[in-house]
Amino acid sequence: MLIKTLKPLLLTLPLLWLGCSGESKPVKSAMSVEVGTYVLSAQNVTLTRELPGRTKATLSSEIRPQVGGIIQARLFEEGAVVKKDAVLYQIDPSAYQAAFDEANAALKNAEATLESARLKSERYADLVKIDGVSKQDMEDAKAAYLQAIASIDGKKAALQTARINLEYTKIKAPISGRIGTSSDTVGALVTAGQTTALATIRVLDPIYVDLAQSSTQLLKLRALLAQKGVTHGSTKLSLKLEDGTVYQHSGNLQFQEIAVDESTGSVTLRATFPNPEGVLLPGMYVRALIDEAINANAVLVPQQGVQRDPKGNATALIVTAENKVEKRVLTTDRVIGDTWLVNSGLNAGDRVIVEGSGKVRAGDSVRVVDVTTTLGKAQ
Repeated sequence: MLIKTLKPLLLTLPLLWLGCSGESKPVKSAMSVEVGTYVLSAQNVTLTRELPGRTKATLSSEIRPQVGGIIQARLFEEGAVVKKDAVLYQIDPSAYQAAFDEANAALKNAEATLESARLKSERYADLVKIDGVSKQDMEDAKAAYLQAIASIDGKKAALQTARINLEYTKIKAPISGRIGTSSDTVGALVTAGQTTALATIRVLDPIYVDLAQSSTQLLKLRALLAQKGVTHGSTKLSLKLEDGTVYQHSGNLQFQEIAVDESTGSVTLRATFPNPEGVLLPGMYVRALIDEAINANAVLVPQQGVQRDPKGNATALIVTAENKVEKRVLTTDRVIGDTWLVNSGLNAGDRVIVEGSGKVRAGDSVRVVDVTTTLGKAQ
């Protein structure tokens, strides 16, 4: 019975001895590790940037009275489109009409005086030749005539002032556009040059979009444009509205401010957008997509081929011509789709490991499978 029990144990001992003898199956060499690589190529890429901005009317005019008085009538509908020179308000013209009539009468009186002085001056000029009047009387008559002429000029100026003030009782639109709400109603007393505008007229088609670009971004763009193969982008812009929708019309970049705002550290870019439907209103927050530059030699790396080291530096593993793994430290510019735009560290023709990078390290020998066609051109 004991022999039957020990027999299986005796048969097991050689197997245990063999397992502890230190002999094991050979480990696969690094050469057997297979990785997928993406072959880099120079590509023609449009570099875009999204900038925040605000819409602003291309023309804006605040309506203020140039003479004081009581508003007799408001002659427009709030929110309507008004034409240039259309009468918006009528101020009580009574006092200004009276002033005009008085100035007109004063001018006519001065004109009558002038005619009398002219005749007297001419008559005395003839009489002095035959000693009918003294030379002093002749000179006094001539001086009175000249004073009458000067008086006429003064009366005409006073009449013109009275006419202008009377005309100012009709408050007219200085520009064509859409008018806002009225701050005063019929019966309100207004004064010349008051700080509060009666209403505001704005031109909304086309409309401005003022964008903010940081001075840091501007310096990076200038450095980028200094590189070989990089040229200026288009002046065309597209617009995203506050709800995330894309505005249906494209705009044009007009100019760049020549000074940096000290409070924000940004430079203002102004663009013009058509606004026939009136979708854009002054003061709206928008984001514009602008083509900053075109890089004819851009190197784009799939995001799965770029890692970060403990210091936060971007790195990539490439396979050399000898099928050895090499680690590169990169300088990246921005994300474009599912790729990184690389400024330095990689070149066209490099094979970047995008699959199996976790199984290898620098110096290992690998077997390469090209996955460039599978990933496609990453733009």
